[in-house]
Amino acid sequence: MKVLLDENIDVRFKKYFTEHHEIYTVNDMNWNGIKNGELLKLIEQFNFDCWIVVDKNIPYQQNISKLPCLIIVLDVFRNILKHLEPFVPQILEILQQEPDKKVLILQPES
Repeated sequence: MKVLLDENIDVRFKKYFTEHHEIYTVNDMNWNGIKNGELLKLIEQFNFDCWIVVDKNIPYQQNISKLPCLIIVLDVFRNILKHLEPFVPQILEILQQEPDKKVLILQPES
């Protein structure tokens, strides 16, 4: 599965994923500063299966029925690596299931 990490996600988060996934950051793709609508076009053009973001407004800004990939929204207290790490098991499980294209909002497990 080919996954894009949004530019607001710490690039070190990439190291938590296995060799079974192709993980890229927006920085890896030289797409920094590109607005979400245009970014979604690039995601489709480059055949990404999943886009991981921390922007909770994405589901309200985009037409969900026309999304080119799965979008995983991480509902984090603070967008720092320490708060992102707990999401890894959930994300890996979702990526194994290869769900239909839609938006999933993940919250920290209690």
